[in-house]
Amino acid sequence: MSEAYDVVIIGAGHNGLVCAAYLLKAGYRVLLLEKREIPGGAATTEETMPQEAPGFKFNRCAIDHEFIHLGPVVQELELEKYGLEYLFCDQVVFCPHPDGKYFYGHRSLDKTVAEIERFSPRDAQKYREFTEYWQRAIGAMIPMFNAPPKSIIDIAGNYDIAKIKDLFSVIGSPSKTLDFVRNMLTSAEDIMNEWFDEEFLKAPLARLASELGAPPSQKQLGIGAIMMAMRHDPGMARPKGGTGALVDALVKLVRSLGGVILTDQSVEKILVDDGKAVGVRVRGGTEYRATEGVISNIDARRLFLQMLEADEIAAVDADLRERLDRRIVNNNETILKIDLALSEPLKFVNHEHRDEYLIGSVLIADSVHQVEQAHHKPAIGEIPDDDPSMYLVVPTMRDPSMAPPGCHTAWIEFFAPYNIRGREGTGLNGTGWTDELKNQVADRVIDKIAEYAPNVKSATIARGVESPAELGERLGAYNGNYYHIDMTLDQMVFFRPLPELANYKTPIENLYLTGAGTHPGGSISGMPGRNCARVFLSAHQPLNRTIAKAGQSVKDLARSVFGASSKDRSHS
Repeated sequence: MSEAYDVVIIGAGHNGLVCAAYLLKAGYRVLLLEKREIPGGAATTEETMPQEAPGFKFNRCAIDHEFIHLGPVVQELELEKYGLEYLFCDQVVFCPHPDGKYFYGHRSLDKTVAEIERFSPRDAQKYREFTEYWQRAIGAMIPMFNAPPKSIIDIAGNYDIAKIKDLFSVIGSPSKTLDFVRNMLTSAEDIMNEWFDEEFLKAPLARLASELGAPPSQKQLGIGAIMMAMRHDPGMARPKGGTGALVDALVKLVRSLGGVILTDQSVEKILVDDGKAVGVRVRGGTEYRATEGVISNIDARRLFLQMLEADEIAAVDADLRERLDRRIVNNNETILKIDLALSEPLKFVNHEHRDEYLIGSVLIADSVHQVEQAHHKPAIGEIPDDDPSMYLVVPTMRDPSMAPPGCHTAWIEFFAPYNIRGREGTGLNGTGWTDELKNQVADRVIDKIAEYAPNVKSATIARGVESPAELGERLGAYNGNYYHIDMTLDQMVFFRPLPELANYKTPIENLYLTGAGTHPGGSISGMPGRNCARVFLSAHQPLNRTIAKAGQSVKDLARSVFGASSKDRSHS
């Protein structure tokens, strides 16, 4: 039997680490158990080809960070003190079009509008209006992202004057409200067609919207239209040294506060005593006890169906097991990941090449139809590699520290099915994926890039390819879904992952959820970790929390009546 802790967190991904940091600051003894040899989950940066490409560092999954800048995690946890440095991109996206046109997006809205105006003055003006609308919508939604979805008081408390103005600008009248609701219920494709004429603009916007993991035609995913708007404000950034630098900072913080992180610890069983979670058992039989709670950074489906006994679940909710098994939807779409070690940057020779194109993301999105096929085919088990669409980043153009001097890396995301139709029962974990097949698909992806940047093949020093099956196995993600469950409207906010689990609590006492499968969803944000910690602290320290909030209200009242102190004025 190992030492008991107050809280045991399953998984040391970035949300688990964020959650741990807040609990440690509140005085709890916290243990994190990570199944891999290093912490970080989907947010690691690793030297994956040390023999073929020594000194080249690759982001294994997440790369471009926008959502984390919509919340207070970095500032509240003072992560800069632990080595985190964000590098913002002034150029945020480049998408070459087959006819010689291109979409070149900057963090500056004015510069982006000027680029679009070269090819379509009408679409340039509409793009400004489009972006300003969605930025107001983002401002209205930020308070909801940064609070538990059922905590109305917390949500209301996150609104300041600016966000209230944003809220009323999008739902301030019945007609505005209905229009906003319609935008949420419709598809990204319908929204793009409503606003724009030109394919060179609609295709990359549809490609970014589809980063939520579904075809641009899918209803209930109109919210994907915010993806480009966020690149203007708050902006798109990457941690210096790669996404793993965020994890490194969190690990340093957690350990400085007395937190314990154990790797190579695969949790197999939640220990339940009289309806209450009291610890976990890992592979090999070691048990870790938790006196106050167990928090799962893995998805609810795996947690309940694989780590709890059926009778333990039935004792608290007779229907929960079946609802988790049948109601949570994953559409079979995940990614095939390609990493390239390059001797030189890519050159888009037919599109007025500028090295600045490579600062942000490069999208290969020739048409909305091509993007549609890139997401529709995986859902039905087909590999969309006859005309590949992809998301490409050369992170070393902004951060040269990730490769030897003069060299570069390329990060390529290609959507693909987890289970391949017609190859059932073969390949890794019966998915149909083999080393031979994944490399055949990667060859076709590289051929497509070469149509735009012919030097990609001659510049490649080494290549690494991870199939969807391998990615799912590495992350422990059900069907390889790095968002845990799909990000459609019916599985968001109050419904994520299920209505009865949406506020991070579960029916089993002292068992909590965090991670991508909880509100507000996947991506690098830290919001699920922070929100879960707030729910945990509210449940375990309700009196202290009430007193603290009351004390803050008295201070706020005093400040409004008597004005700021001289000390406060010196910092304003």
